[in-house]
Amino acid sequence: MNPDLKLAPCDRSSKSLRSAVYAFALLVSLFGVACRQNMHNQARLKTNGESDFFANGQAVRPIPAHTVARGQMHDNPAYLTGLGPDGLPLTEIPMPVTREVLSRGHERFNAFCAPCHGRLGDGKGMIVQRGFKQPVSFHDQRLRDSAVGYFFNTMTEGFGQMPSYASQVPPDDRWAIAAFLRALQYSQNASLADLSAEEKAKLDQAWKAAEEAATAKTQSHETRSEH
Repeated sequence: MNPDLKLAPCDRSSKSLRSAVYAFALLVSLFGVACRQNMHNQARLKTNGESDFFANGQAVRPIPAHTVARGQMHDNPAYLTGLGPDGLPLTEIPMPVTREVLSRGHERFNAFCAPCHGRLGDGKGMIVQRGFKQPVSFHDQRLRDSAVGYFFNTMTEGFGQMPSYASQVPPDDRWAIAAFLRALQYSQNASLADLSAEEKAKLDQAWKAAEEAATAKTQSHETRSEH
């Protein structure tokens, strides 16, 4: 290269810009490494490790007496077990039973209970059809006479080959399932004597409307056949 030649102004500017970029990148890298090492080398104690800071030489601190984990305030044993102070199953559901609660119970029953117990509660679920031991039908007289808390407690603690569902189904949903289960039992074993006069009147009206609709449909079919 001819030493008499000089770099054009634009070439000098590009060279300076590249040098500045390289210097900035190097500076950022140095700061990044320093931060990374600080994070790695920070003062800390390993779980269940030793510590000379505390008198007993342990890094883990003992849990204070009566400590309750967040969301685990079990201040209503009956609601969480289905059993009263006397150890017997509750005879009433300890929360309002609304249409929404029954709908939720129906949905949870189909998800967790129906595979074994069947959607009708007759103990003929798909798992049973594939060889699993058949559970007792919920429409058995013994279970129809059982207190509603019995079903909640069984879901909570398990029974026989049925495991506990406490870790999978929260208490609200277990009570919703128990409420739906009671409604399911009524649906398969109800009688007219269980209805009020108003309910019987509504049922009679619905029955008459269904008969009239069936008669009209039959007559319409016969008329079309004649033509």
